Amino acid sequence: MGDSYPVIKAAVVHAASEFLDREKSTDKACRLIEEAGAQGAQLIAFPESFIPGYPFWIWTHTPTRGAPLFAEFFANSVELDSDCVRRIGAAARKAGAYVVMGVTERDGGTLYNSQLYFSDTGELIGRHRKLQPTHVERTVWGRGDGKDVVVLDTAIGKLGGLICWEHTMDLARYALTSMGEQIHIAAWPGISALTHDPNSGFFNDVTASAARHHALAGQTFVLNVQSCVNEQVIEKLGLQGQEDMIRVGGGWSAIIGPNGLFVAGPHTETETILYGDLDMQQIVYIKYICDSAGHYARPDVLRLLTNFDAQPVAEQVGEPSSGLPADFKSAKPQREESPDGEGTVSGG
Repeated sequence: MGDSYPVIKAAVVHAASEFLDREKSTDKACRLIEEAGAQGAQLIAFPESFIPGYPFWIWTHTPTRGAPLFAEFFANSVELDSDCVRRIGAAARKAGAYVVMGVTERDGGTLYNSQLYFSDTGELIGRHRKLQPTHVERTVWGRGDGKDVVVLDTAIGKLGGLICWEHTMDLARYALTSMGEQIHIAAWPGISALTHDPNSGFFNDVTASAARHHALAGQTFVLNVQSCVNEQVIEKLGLQGQEDMIRVGGGWSAIIGPNGLFVAGPHTETETILYGDLDMQQIVYIKYICDSAGHYARPDVLRLLTNFDAQPVAEQVGEPSSGLPADFKSAKPQREESPDGEGTVSGG
């Protein structure tokens, strides 16, 4: 009979965060996971930095004006060993679905733009940090490294993802293709809200082109998921009535097949959950035409070198010490009796 190919029901969450509030954003994420799970979704994808929200002020404020917002952003960011992560895992387990959650991750004094991957049993099974924050994003986020190039082999297929402008990094995309990616989560913010004219189309057109091209070039399903902007964001930024800078709405979300055609969407402007069936056999038909990391590759001419190593800021050789010579013997303070019988301490 041969192998059979499953059909996976996927969900894309096009929604605004509870801006700069980790706990309320987590509450909302859990509600949306529950809703999508009740509709039978086996895979649920969220936008870039859904918890605690995308730092839109980096495009609208000077660094000085944005500093208080960054402080709030930092305080509401997500650590891996945290109640936030455990709650998302519990929601995934209850829904019986894989979940890919966009977060701003805090590690020490640095923030990272990350995607967290949860299994349908609620386990945190993977993390991708954005390799290179884009433009002024470098004022709030650090860089990922080789360990953040991730494709996870799961019961529903091989899952990978990239964040926003990483989709212009052709070598990063090809690295995922060479690792056998079958379902790609493309997470973005609703940057199209940073324009007065919702029909101007530039950022949405860029997103659509990037997502559809990766689907065909990588022979993978693409879950393109973006956030949108609500009044809460604009109020927090202090930009009410300044639609020339930021407006309500935005975003472009869709599910795209490996042939580059739409499975669901696209959807813009308002909050919704898109659903689509991923017929994994479709990948076979596109691989027949162009298996980009297989029979359609030319490694004798073009080959990719991928470094999966972490790049730590410090490397330890030997054991840490006090800085004193190894044979140094500290003089112990001597205890003497004072005339009144009280003990005193003197140097040796």
